[in-house]
Amino acid sequence: MKHFLQRLVHYWYVVIAAGFIGSAALVFLVFGESSMIAVHDNLDLFVAQFQMLKNTDSFWTHGATVPFLGGITRDNLPSEFSLYTMLYMIFPSYYAYVAGYLLKIVIAVISAVLLAKDFCGESYGKYKPIVWMCGLAYGILNVFPAFGIPFASIPLAVYLVRKINREPSVKWYAALFLYPLVSYFSYFGLFILAYMCVALIWIWIKDKKFPFRLLIAIIVLSAGCVVCEYRLFGVMLFSDAETIRATMEAGSYSAWEIVRTMWEGFSRGMFHAESMHTYLVMPVCLIYFVYLNSSYVLQKNTKAIVHDGYNLLMLTLVFNSVIYGIYYWEGFRGLIETLVPPLTGWQFNRTIFFSPFVWYAAFFLVLKRLYDNRSKYGRYAANGLALAAVLIIVFSGTRYNDFYHTCVTKAYELLKGKESDQLNYEEFYSVSLFEKAKEDIGYNGEWSVAYGFHPAILEYSNIATLDGYLGFYEQSYKEAFREVIAPALERKPVTKDYYDTWGARAYLYSGTDDSIVAATRSYQVTDTDIYISTEAFKELGGRYIFSRIELSNAQEAGLSLLGSYTEESSPYTLYVYEAE
Repeated sequence: MKHFLQRLVHYWYVVIAAGFIGSAALVFLVFGESSMIAVHDNLDLFVAQFQMLKNTDSFWTHGATVPFLGGITRDNLPSEFSLYTMLYMIFPSYYAYVAGYLLKIVIAVISAVLLAKDFCGESYGKYKPIVWMCGLAYGILNVFPAFGIPFASIPLAVYLVRKINREPSVKWYAALFLYPLVSYFSYFGLFILAYMCVALIWIWIKDKKFPFRLLIAIIVLSAGCVVCEYRLFGVMLFSDAETIRATMEAGSYSAWEIVRTMWEGFSRGMFHAESMHTYLVMPVCLIYFVYLNSSYVLQKNTKAIVHDGYNLLMLTLVFNSVIYGIYYWEGFRGLIETLVPPLTGWQFNRTIFFSPFVWYAAFFLVLKRLYDNRSKYGRYAANGLALAAVLIIVFSGTRYNDFYHTCVTKAYELLKGKESDQLNYEEFYSVSLFEKAKEDIGYNGEWSVAYGFHPAILEYSNIATLDGYLGFYEQSYKEAFREVIAPALERKPVTKDYYDTWGARAYLYSGTDDSIVAATRSYQVTDTDIYISTEAFKELGGRYIFSRIELSNAQEAGLSLLGSYTEESSPYTLYVYEAE
């Protein structure tokens, strides 16, 4: 027993990593669909779309449309050659979501270990604790859930490129070709290729010898991206239809606003890539940056400043943040779109998505150098800092921290003896309630819309929707749907601007409230009238409106109430209207 405990203490970092993964798995499996899962850009977007692909058996279909936004091409949705998509093919949607979350952590830790072994060489063994803790910290970052695996796999891409550059072989090129299975081109792949091109030029200049290995790696990865995401490339390159990207307006900031955005990107990141570096990682890294370079200056060794890899990482963070801010300079953005028209509407400031990895790589270098000072106190400090970084993330109540919110909410419900105001996964979709309504009205695939609900809730229950949420669909449909919601937009200039300058959320909007979709139990609106062009709705083929609001002007709007529905397991009262 004593020997066993000693081994546990010796491998404390493995125990913590395995313990967290096991605890998260246990929480999500015990509470099941009553877990608290983030809604924004998650349950209202990709989760429902994956379920829709499953409902319609469309994961592998070609030349087909899917039943939302009036029927769009299957090619506009995620590729079947993606690990995350495959999870939804295999498992029920909730369990696919949980599996994706757990896999993200495992992939991050394994990728960190592989990269650290390659970087540290034979001395890797002594750095194991901080490697595992930094890998765990990076893996549990609560980033955009649908792209958690692509975030987690960034160190794997670095590892493969390093291997190819130093000891090329068929297996490394093959692994790089398959890498897009755990990535996503428009968010990560294109930027990885760009970074590789910069590295190619850098190495060429530094070594005065052209790096053919790296050039082949760029070609291989590009080919892998095309094969794995052939649908995306087909839509981007071979469709001449104008999309909503052409009319999206990113905004035009003043010089001060651009500088502030750069600083926010550097110091806090952005909400889809919350790296939680502000409170510990950034202060440690900046203090060390000052100490390191002051030492070089005092030693009159300024050349070392340029050659120190740590400074390169900090420079990359600055670069990413500058691009993040400069995107909002309309003149610069217009120049990019003029030079490369296919990039119109494309968010090239997604370089910020790579900053979480760079922050934790820089943090690891600081801790490694603490280890290298050969003092046990340096190792203790490094271990303590690494563990603190993990704990800060675990106990942060950020938007996508489903583990934290589930634990806190369940504790609240147990102690208070009442339900939380926030809806859990099962309540949000309320499948049985919608199935009950569908059966009662004899629903048979007729085009419908949601009012007071996210259209994703209808999509999840296999209801064909004219509305929906997608960042890439035809401009002509956006304009046609606008005719349906024009009466509401004319009453709310803010909503009108929101739809006209973006349009990814083609929803029925209120003519009074800023928003009428909320995943809360205490749902209230100030106006129960609906402002809609029923004629335009019927011209698009619309028949039913599934509403969370009992409409006070249904008759005037040309709608008839077919029935109202409740269920003990659902927080909703559902009203179904038919266009007369």
